[in-house]
Amino acid sequence: MAPHFVFPRALEDLEHEGHEDNILYVHNPVNIASLVSSQLEEFVKGVSFDLSDKEILCVEEQDVFDRVYSLVRAFALLSPSSKLNLLETLRSNLTVLLPNVDSLSRASDDHVPLASHRNAFKIYTFFLLNILAQHSNNVASKVVPPSARKKQAVNSWNWEAQRARILNLIANSLEINLELLFGSPDLDESYLSFITKNAFSMFEDVTLLKDSDVKDALCRIIGACSTKYHYTAQSCASIMHLVHKYDFVVTHMADAVAGAEKKYADGSLATSLVREIGRTNPKDYVKDTVGAENVGRFLVDLADRIPKLISANIGILVPHFGGESYKIRNALVAVLGKLIAKAFKDVDGGEVSSKSIRLRTKQAMLEILLERCRDVSAYTRSRVLQVWAELCEEHSISIGLWNEVVEVAAGRLEDKSAMVRKSALNLLIMMLQHNPFGPQLRLASFEATLDQYKKKLKELEPSEGEERSSDADIFNGDGEVHNLNCETVVKGLQHDSLTDSCLSQSEDVIPLQNSSVPDVGNLEQTRALVASLEAGLRFSKCIGATMPTLVQLMASSSATDVENTILLLMRCKQFQIDGSEECLRKMLPLVFSQDKSIYEAVESAFHTIYIRKSPIETASNLLCLATDSNIGDLAALEFIVGALVSKGDISSSTISALWDFFCFNVGGTTAEQSRGALSVLCMIAKTSTSVLGSHLQDIIDIGFGRWSKVDPLLARTACLAFQRLSEDDKKKLLASSSVRIFGILESLITGFWLPANIWFAAADKAIDAIYAIHPTPETIAADMIKKSLSSVCNNDGVNVQSDIDTSSGSMPLTVQVAKLSRCLFIISHIAMNQLVYIESCARKIQKQKLTKEKKDSENQSIDSNGTVPSGTQKDNDINAELGFAASEDAALDALFEKAEKEIVSGGSNENNLIGVCATFMSKLCRNFGLMQKYPELQASAMLALCRLMIIDADFCDANLQLLFTVVESAHSEIVRSNCTIALGDLAVRFPNLLEPWTENMYARLKDPCGSVRKNAVLVLSHLILNDMMKVKGYINEMAVRLEDEDERISNLAKLFFIELSKKGNNPIYNLLPDILSKLSQQNLSKDSFCNIMQFLIASIKKDRQMEALVEKLCHRFSGVTDVRQWEYISYCLSQLSFTEKGMKKLIELFKTYEHVLSEDSVMDHFRNILSKGKKFAKLELKVCIEEFEDKLNKFHMDKKEQEDTARNAQIHQQKVGSSQGFNVAINSEDHSESNSASDETEGEVIDDCTEEVTLPLNGKSESELVVSEAHSGASSELTELEQGDIEIQSPQVKTRGVQRSRTKKSNVKHEKGDNISVTKRVIRSRR
Repeated sequence: MAPHFVFPRALEDLEHEGHEDNILYVHNPVNIASLVSSQLEEFVKGVSFDLSDKEILCVEEQDVFDRVYSLVRAFALLSPSSKLNLLETLRSNLTVLLPNVDSLSRASDDHVPLASHRNAFKIYTFFLLNILAQHSNNVASKVVPPSARKKQAVNSWNWEAQRARILNLIANSLEINLELLFGSPDLDESYLSFITKNAFSMFEDVTLLKDSDVKDALCRIIGACSTKYHYTAQSCASIMHLVHKYDFVVTHMADAVAGAEKKYADGSLATSLVREIGRTNPKDYVKDTVGAENVGRFLVDLADRIPKLISANIGILVPHFGGESYKIRNALVAVLGKLIAKAFKDVDGGEVSSKSIRLRTKQAMLEILLERCRDVSAYTRSRVLQVWAELCEEHSISIGLWNEVVEVAAGRLEDKSAMVRKSALNLLIMMLQHNPFGPQLRLASFEATLDQYKKKLKELEPSEGEERSSDADIFNGDGEVHNLNCETVVKGLQHDSLTDSCLSQSEDVIPLQNSSVPDVGNLEQTRALVASLEAGLRFSKCIGATMPTLVQLMASSSATDVENTILLLMRCKQFQIDGSEECLRKMLPLVFSQDKSIYEAVESAFHTIYIRKSPIETASNLLCLATDSNIGDLAALEFIVGALVSKGDISSSTISALWDFFCFNVGGTTAEQSRGALSVLCMIAKTSTSVLGSHLQDIIDIGFGRWSKVDPLLARTACLAFQRLSEDDKKKLLASSSVRIFGILESLITGFWLPANIWFAAADKAIDAIYAIHPTPETIAADMIKKSLSSVCNNDGVNVQSDIDTSSGSMPLTVQVAKLSRCLFIISHIAMNQLVYIESCARKIQKQKLTKEKKDSENQSIDSNGTVPSGTQKDNDINAELGFAASEDAALDALFEKAEKEIVSGGSNENNLIGVCATFMSKLCRNFGLMQKYPELQASAMLALCRLMIIDADFCDANLQLLFTVVESAHSEIVRSNCTIALGDLAVRFPNLLEPWTENMYARLKDPCGSVRKNAVLVLSHLILNDMMKVKGYINEMAVRLEDEDERISNLAKLFFIELSKKGNNPIYNLLPDILSKLSQQNLSKDSFCNIMQFLIASIKKDRQMEALVEKLCHRFSGVTDVRQWEYISYCLSQLSFTEKGMKKLIELFKTYEHVLSEDSVMDHFRNILSKGKKFAKLELKVCIEEFEDKLNKFHMDKKEQEDTARNAQIHQQKVGSSQGFNVAINSEDHSESNSASDETEGEVIDDCTEEVTLPLNGKSESELVVSEAHSGASSELTELEQGDIEIQSPQVKTRGVQRSRTKKSNVKHEKGDNISVTKRVIRSRR
């Protein structure tokens, strides 16, 4: 009988085993390295021949064993053919041996030696796995260049295929019945250890795992050893080691564990792994973040593959929700999601008790998921919401839990973390997409339908109450409703999970043509439908309630917030959620965002919502947008329309449809729709200028015809269309209809056929149109001013100056306020357009001059090629040297400046029409009594005055004080708002004139009216951020607006400081000390001050500036004595982000603030600073901080003790002074006993000295000196004077008629009456 083969620790150990009896080891190894190639080939062939020719058990023969060992040891030295020969021989022999193992059960031990089969099985397995291990190590240790790989591939053998075949053979050998071979269900431990050790080592090579055959074989080997042969504990440890160390192993290990559970119906390995993970200390995962992430992925993969097994052991993992590692919590959340989706699909089957347990388990998991939405980590909160979205997509959320999840998601929209908000938005999108209530979620429709079915339910309840149980049993079908497609409503309520088709057509429930309700079946079905409708109504309300939050998210600084919010709003509009369309319109201004992704999201959403395949639908959508939008939205709409026209997304057919709407060619078109169509066409004309030229006559006929009476704004839009005409179209219009069009525009401006509220906007555009298309607009403008003045004075050809120039400034009684307001508007707007016209003429002349110079230079360069320069070029060169060109430019500039000046104040008063009106305006605005009587006139007059001030500097300077007087004292908030806006324009045009009035401009921030404050914030923000105004010492007024009661003003102020912090080196850093000083002196609440300073300090990001602020704020302590300011400064210090250098500086500057540490509130702020410093400090600095903290606490206690001692001493001194004063009074009575009669009548107490204290007796005949220590606020002091005199300071006492007894002078009576202190010296009172 051959010796037993025992697996050594290493291959070479077979030579050095301790020659024990009955143990197979190597006796005569062959030195393969000494053989030449031919000898080696022959040697390999001989071994292969012996293994093939003899019995498969011959490998246990000593000679064969020694030779095979020698070849395996030197396997790397063999040629490819020899390697293949040896490997194939060993593999084929083991393949033949495996079927013989099954035959052992049918044969007797006499004929078939069991030990020999076992030995041969072990030896073949041992040698094959050693060859695999050697080759893997050699490949890993060598780095082969690509060129060498190609050469090697030609002459080498296919090792990858051989490796996969060997591993599959080993896996097959483990799957046969080896119990007979080893004589026990538990195999030889050394054999299993050897197999698993090599298998796990191959798992560490990522290249091996890329081969699916190799990976599958390794998984089978691990599964068989661990599960079939109960090698679980050791395998579990190895698996956990690999999972912690290598991230690429996680998925393959999960496959191995799941495969073992499914193949052998034994989950012991998975259970052991889950228990091992559960037993791990949660703190270990905090240190090993990579391991925690890998373990988390491993658990998720296991839950995905074997959900039922993991759900049975989930209780072991739940305690890790209390751990500090958010990665483990993230994984557990994902595990719960997988289990809910997959582990309870067959919950309806089985026994009642088992079903109840599984339902309770599922409910507990859902509750944990809801609870984890409030996790401390943003990563976990985000992951939970993602899991809910996955469950929603899998239709694993019951209708009873649907609204709870929606409310949680809606609440997370206000989370401080952007990733959580993103996940919440995606969850809401998913829930809308898969909602079980139908494709239309209008509240009104739901409520109407619900009321109808509630009435139906009340009718059914009395008649079918006794049939309730039988109805519940019968209801198991589709639940179809006649004339309604709600086939899955009740079905969805019966089942735990709902499909996407549930209530897919519930919108058909809504339009009930009559009061009768379609019959949906029996009582239980009707109840189910009512319950579903109530849930749908609640869902719609919850989504609708998020609209204000979504509007705020569209203003978020995070691009992902904006993009996902737009996607959610698009989904809401698709499901007709109330308020979604209004919110979507608020996304239009986002097209001006500098973030490209936001602009693309808005453009894409706009295209999806409003651009349709049908041109009529597209045109209808666009004109509806134009009619319902405000000024800001119209500007954004114009921008988007221009972009879409450039890309060709707005086709010519859409433009034709817009013209059809404008011309009333589409049935049912209203005047408002016609105006909207023309407005959109004007937007298109900004990009494609030739759009309007084809319908000029229609614009005139419709825009100013009878339809303008129906919709007066149509005339304004027609005027805007004239401004957008191309140059060719303008010429065509002037050639064909100049007289008519200018007559229409003039009648619009000077006439009264438009309503007053529309006229100002229409006249504005009409005057602009005249200046845009008329060749000489100043002539027609002068005529319009004269006509307007004539209509005011009611006298054609009147001498305007004589009627207006009155000393008192009063106007004739025949003047109407409305006419005068319009006249002032016309004059001022024409003056403004004249200024713009002059500037445009100047630009044209400059452009023509540059074009001419360029053309001349090109001609000169052509003439000078090969020839002598011409005389013209010489003249030009001489002119350039003499500076004639510069003088020509200066002359042009002077001419333009003179033209601008002549608008208001140039020339004589008799010849300057606007100038004489300007004088009248100035006098009119100074008549404050008249202005208060007519606030509408004051608004028009001040607006006109401001326009003229913008035009002329001299006129501005003369009326600037009047403007500030009005802006401060006017009763009308409209007037104050207009003047505030005008101040911004004046500051841009004449900054030197406005500079002395800077404080008055900042004063507008304190206006009682919110609209004025809002305009002041906007104006000052524009001026400061565009460097048109320096940030002066009044910026604290802007800081106060951060806490404005109006939220919009507060947000504008925040936006201002955010943008200001981005400029240069962050001006807020330099302004902060001054803001702190001024805010401390203002009457601000403590909370407001803290909020303002917290916001401003948060805008400072640089460490260097933070460190400098530490020093500045510490030095401020020595300059103030107010306790309130100490608290404010220390609060600001606590809001700084301290670095190591900043903390050291705080410690060094201890002397500057040691005197303020007696205050508890100040000390609390310093404690906060130190607690924050400990979090980032290194060990050395942390020790310093702790020592400094002890020092602060000790100093604080010492200061408190000193104050207590001083207080007690003062109290004691007061008590001593009271007793001494009492004794002095007694002695005084004894000394003056003979004068008692006079004492009683006069009420005086006279002592030995010349000093005296007079005590009035309030009309009493007698008085008694009463001293009480316990009397509140009463004190008597005995003060030694420098001259030795004694001064008695005693409270005045109201006596109660008690007669003085001379025999009991030492009695002290406690009086409760009021007392008045009579003192000659003021001393500091006790605190």
